[in-house]
Amino acid sequence: AGPGSYTVGTMSERFDCHYCRDPLHGKKYVQKEGRHCCVKCFEKFCANTCTECKKPIGADSKELHFKNRYWHDNCFRCFKCYTSLVNEPFMLRENNKVWCSNCTAAEDAPRCKGCFKPIIAGDQNVEYKKMVWHKDCFTCSHCRQVIGSGSFFPKGDEFYCVSCHENKFAKTCAKCKNPITSGGLTYQEQPWHSECFICSNCKKQLGGKRFTAVEDQFYCVECYKECVAKKCAGCKNPITGFGRGTSVVNYEDESWHDYCFKCTKCARGLANKRFVCHNGKIYCAECPKRL
Repeated sequence: AGPGSYTVGTMSERFDCHYCRDPLHGKKYVQKEGRHCCVKCFEKFCANTCTECKKPIGADSKELHFKNRYWHDNCFRCFKCYTSLVNEPFMLRENNKVWCSNCTAAEDAPRCKGCFKPIIAGDQNVEYKKMVWHKDCFTCSHCRQVIGSGSFFPKGDEFYCVSCHENKFAKTCAKCKNPITSGGLTYQEQPWHSECFICSNCKKQLGGKRFTAVEDQFYCVECYKECVAKKCAGCKNPITGFGRGTSVVNYEDESWHDYCFKCTKCARGLANKRFVCHNGKIYCAECPKRL
């Protein structure tokens, strides 16, 4: 803001006021745009109006101007904090109000979602989905403890610390009964930690892999074959129920793959057919006659 463009002095020559024609000799006068006028007429006809207080800026007042706007020097203050802005950086904002740089920065700063006060440069803050909080204002919706930059769980418009989310929302693992906070899987409509859903024999995790359930135990394919599955009385390999030969033939405490249950003499498949057991061996209905 610069000073006004007129001169004030005491007339030593013979001049009359441009407006009221009163003699100015020996009197205080104002010269503006080549015209001499008394102080009274200056305030009435020539003085600029203060943008802030709306009163004339008299000849005895210090005047500041910026972009065709004028202020008394004692009216040139920050609209927000009232600090004098004479010889200080300022910004002209809406409604012709001047603001100091600090108040401008605070006004333009984002507002904390918690306390609604500005978050200024240097403040520690938390941002989430275009919302921002002071670090100490970002608290758990349940226990009200400060979450700050820690882990949290959003639920609609609310946010929960890990502990409160576990107690309030998390599913409980069917095996260890502790909350499942991330990941996990579901088997027969029951939730499990991935690290709890494991092979009962080798302890490898079964998530995303083929497995067999035997009562309350789970087995990977390899362990089921080795430790649990019955051995075929024909080929001596495990009967797993996987792939070829999912059908099983049982007879007198022994089991066969359906393709292994065949006549000892002619090798005819006997699954779902009549057979004869002779000396512990299986025959079709015809072959024992030929023995």
